Amino acid sequence: MPPPASAIPQFRCVSSSLLRSRKLISSDPHHIHCPKPISSLNLLSSSSSPPRRWRCGANSEGTGSRPEEEALSGMVDELLRREENKALLDGLEEASARVERAREALADIERRAADVLRAKEYMRQLQNREAEIAQSQRELLEARAKVEEAQRSLSANTDDSNNSDIVFEDINKEKERLESAKAAVVSSVVGTLASVPIYLYQATSVPQVILDLAVISISCALFGVTFRYTVRQDLDNLQLKTGTCAAFGLIKGLSAAETGRILKLDAETFISFSIDGAVYVSENIFIFLAAAVALDFCFKMRLLSPFPTRR
Repeated sequence: MPPPASAIPQFRCVSSSLLRSRKLISSDPHHIHCPKPISSLNLLSSSSSPPRRWRCGANSEGTGSRPEEEALSGMVDELLRREENKALLDGLEEASARVERAREALADIERRAADVLRAKEYMRQLQNREAEIAQSQRELLEARAKVEEAQRSLSANTDDSNNSDIVFEDINKEKERLESAKAAVVSSVVGTLASVPIYLYQATSVPQVILDLAVISISCALFGVTFRYTVRQDLDNLQLKTGTCAAFGLIKGLSAAETGRILKLDAETFISFSIDGAVYVSENIFIFLAAAVALDFCFKMRLLSPFPTRR
């Protein structure tokens, strides 16, 4: 069973010279005489100084601690005042200064890193703003294009409504005939040029090519006059323009497929006629579509006047 805490002796260490001067050597049977050098003090002391010995004694009352502390502080002050220890103290101060400078440099680096991060974030925000501005500009251009298209459509509708109020007596017949003749010439020239590759591929002789080109030239001239009177001022009506081309192409293509063919009531003849008719219809629709594109371009560029012409 361990002894009570009060029975355990309390040890204290004092200098041997201090103990001899004050005669504090105890007669306690538990008194321990243990000479032991202190390594930390010996490191700071010079090699010529005499070694100091320490006595450890048990004291249950803890008296005399204040004089011992004063003695130790005096010894430390004596060691610090020695010349050989000043170099160590100076090195310690320099090391402390270097540590302080390193801390300041580290704080400066951290501040710069924070500034770099803020600059990167600012650049990212600027890039996002630039992308938003570019998107807004594209949307603005699209909106302007839509507004211009709406204005043109409104202007065309206004012109159509104004022209619908024109009395028949106000129409200049001579000028209308002249504009129709110009439309016929434009349609005939463009349609004939578009049909040249087709008829050169199909023809077997020069007279046949000349005959086919003459027929298509007359057909395109008639198409130009009809197109002008059909579309009138409704230049943005795509269905009306394509419908006119399809009607002329269908009629002429079927008539060309029917010419010189004897029809029989059998599947082979029907299939052959259907294929030839589809080919002829496609060719003629292409020719009249080219003429219609040329006429529409001339109308929009004010090279030709759609019906009716204003005075």
